[in-house]
Amino acid sequence: MTAEARGQRTLTGRVVSNKMQKTIAVEIERLVRHKTYGKYIRRTTKLLAHDEKGESREGDVVTIVPCRPMSRHKSWKLLAIVDRAAAR
Repeated sequence: MTAEARGQRTLTGRVVSNKMQKTIAVEIERLVRHKTYGKYIRRTTKLLAHDEKGESREGDVVTIVPCRPMSRHKSWKLLAIVDRAAAR
């Protein structure tokens, strides 16, 4: 059963750091409409997510789901790797 089927909120973003042990930093990008001018502006949010196996790399597109707080800043966990980054 997928996370969407269980009614869990999922977010998709790009891994910007995997230098921590079992933790990745995921950048979520969204478009917000400007109140006055109506132009769409890119806004980003950086979230820390738990990666138990340490399988994601920088540049990977991943899906994360909320979980119980694991530390002061970390309350998301890795659900799946959607797209792998190109090998350097």
